[in-house]
Amino acid sequence: MEPADELLRAVEATLFAAEEPMSVEALSAHLGGADVRAALDELQNHYRTRGIQLVERGKRWHFQTAPDLAHLLRREREQVRKLSRAATEVLAIVAYHEPVSRAEIESIRGVQTSAGTLDVLMEAGWVRVAGRREVPGRPVIYATTPEFLSHFGLKSRRDLPGIDELKAAGLLDPIDEAYDEMTEKARGEAEASGDEQPEDAAALENPQESA
Repeated sequence: MEPADELLRAVEATLFAAEEPMSVEALSAHLGGADVRAALDELQNHYRTRGIQLVERGKRWHFQTAPDLAHLLRREREQVRKLSRAATEVLAIVAYHEPVSRAEIESIRGVQTSAGTLDVLMEAGWVRVAGRREVPGRPVIYATTPEFLSHFGLKSRRDLPGIDELKAAGLLDPIDEAYDEMTEKARGEAEASGDEQPEDAAALENPQESA
């Protein structure tokens, strides 16, 4: 058997037995530093039309049921997770503006956000604490998780629908305009007080995106 075939089988077996999705780096380390990218591409192509597929979500790889067959595996009585309007709005804001603090979320929504709303999203595994903003008070900032990407079938946040698409479908309030207004207001206040304000409004938006 060719070494390439052996590596292909090793990558396949490792992912099949893994308890959670694995990154390229984790796979490579598990297999003695082997370059696994070509094997992943070949396996993904091989399983493309099969009952299970190899997919990448948030830079991590795992096998999942083909979307068109998912109904065969659903239980007859399935508990559906429903989010309140507030939780849906907060999740959308975090997804499109992460990392974002609770105060920034409230500025965008125009109303106070209860701690319980963020707790619900974290319990669902879709939102996580991503650190603290390096500004006075060092507020906690939030970001989405790989589980969020997996649940909604996204490879990365770049695959999120455009704001215009969501608004046209009536699924979101115009939070982008609200966020822009908040950013411009903060910039204007900083200029009026004589403080220097970075061009990218770093006081409001952390330029380093969480993985």
